[in-house]
Amino acid sequence: MPGTPEKPLAAAPVTVLAFDFGTRNIGMAVGQTLTVSARPLTVLRAKDGKPHWPQVLKHIDDWQPGLLIVGLPLNIDGSESEFCARARKFARRLRGRSGCKVLMFDERLSTIEAKSMEAKSKQPTGDYRQSPVDALAACLILQSWLQQPDLAINP
Repeated sequence: MPGTPEKPLAAAPVTVLAFDFGTRNIGMAVGQTLTVSARPLTVLRAKDGKPHWPQVLKHIDDWQPGLLIVGLPLNIDGSESEFCARARKFARRLRGRSGCKVLMFDERLSTIEAKSMEAKSKQPTGDYRQSPVDALAACLILQSWLQQPDLAINP
C-alpha cells in the first residue's frame, strides 16, 4: 500500500563455524542462524597455538560458513587475560587465510561448563558418548553468540 513502510527482508540463514582457541587443542563447532542451534564438530591439534592450517581450511571449505567466531578468553571481571592477545592473533590469521569474516565472542567459563557437561554425560560403566571438551566449549561459545550476536567483538 502507498505510504506504508515496507518490512525489511529477513536475513538469509548463515552457517557459522566457531573456534575455542588453545595452545594444544582448538575446538570447533558448527551452527546455523536459521535454527539458532550449534553442535560440536571436532578438535584440531595445535602446536603452541598453531593449527595445521590445511586442516582448518578444509573444514571451512567443506562447511562454506558465512561467518567464523573465535572465543575471547576474558578474565572473570571482563578484563583482557594474557591469553587474549594469542586468541586475537589466531582470529586475524584465520581471517587472512580463509578470507571469511571473523568475530570474537566472550568465552568466560565455557571450558568449565563444557567439562561439567561432559562429566554429567558419563555413565557409571564408563561407556558414554564422547564429546571432546574443546569442541563442546566451541559449541557453547557459538550458542551464546547465536543468542546475543550484538555482543560480538572485532579481532
